Amino acid sequence: MLRFALFGAGRAGTIHARNIANHPNAELDSVYDVDAAAAKRVVASFGGHLAISQEEVWSSDAIDAVVIASSTDTHVDLLRHAIEAGLPAYCEKPIDKDVERVKRVVAEAEEASLPVFVGFRRRFMSDLQMMHDKIGNGDLGRIETVNIVARDHEPPPLEYAKVSGGFLLDKMIHYFDLVPWFAAEQPSEVFAAGSCLVDPAIGDLGDIDTAMVTLRFPSGVLCAIENGRRSAYGVEERIEVFGAKGMLKTTPPYDNQVFHYTENGIERSKYVDYAQESFAHAMDAFIHAVEASEPVSPSLRDGLRAQLIAEAANESLRTNKAVKIDYDP
Repeated sequence: MLRFALFGAGRAGTIHARNIANHPNAELDSVYDVDAAAAKRVVASFGGHLAISQEEVWSSDAIDAVVIASSTDTHVDLLRHAIEAGLPAYCEKPIDKDVERVKRVVAEAEEASLPVFVGFRRRFMSDLQMMHDKIGNGDLGRIETVNIVARDHEPPPLEYAKVSGGFLLDKMIHYFDLVPWFAAEQPSEVFAAGSCLVDPAIGDLGDIDTAMVTLRFPSGVLCAIENGRRSAYGVEERIEVFGAKGMLKTTPPYDNQVFHYTENGIERSKYVDYAQESFAHAMDAFIHAVEASEPVSPSLRDGLRAQLIAEAANESLRTNKAVKIDYDP
């Protein structure tokens, strides 16, 4: 039984608390948030006790693992405390807004052999896992292109946008992890274009809310990602992977199915409510890895790789030029 401390009682933290409470091998021990009222609501719903300070959590002998779901600018400091305490950590993305801080904490965690899981939950959506497995099994033959369209229903609150690290680091980073996972290689070059078309207040922060990014891979695979902060008809995510033998396409949250296009016709998977299950499956994978002393995936280094792609994309956005992606430490 893993006893968890939870940092952050917002949307993601609340979902993690629910999944910990519902897991047969986990228990929520304590919850801390600078918003004590939010932490109290989580404790009232899912158990544990309200921690009055971070120090109370770190001084406790009752903790086996931590979940870091607080604001991005707190992640690295909390990870360092976890490393010092020897506590496995589940950390929401992105790891930090400053990639140099990320590099340092990755090195520290690896030196300490501490498992740190990064919450790229799309790897745990059953439809995207199915796509990944079909690609890995060679069902599409040689992959040629990946196309993604992803839109939120509405922009986040400005207070969130101020500390998020920017649109590409906050939102598109999911796909900077997902596509290399599909392709089994890291992109070598990125070109990004972006605008602020949805909320002028986001533009006043120096951020964008609409972007198109192209990734080029060493094998020649090309990927196009269109990402936006608003959709009048609700959340949208369409993913298409095209190969020599056919195409895989998924369109959650409307169909929540994978369509497999081949020379013999179109196969369609069963309906799945992908969103909530992915959080639960990701937490289950973390708990299993910790209990079995197995490597976690996605790892902290996976989080760094995705952030390096985001950094290069932001540079491309500023310079209006394609940028080579540097993965060196």
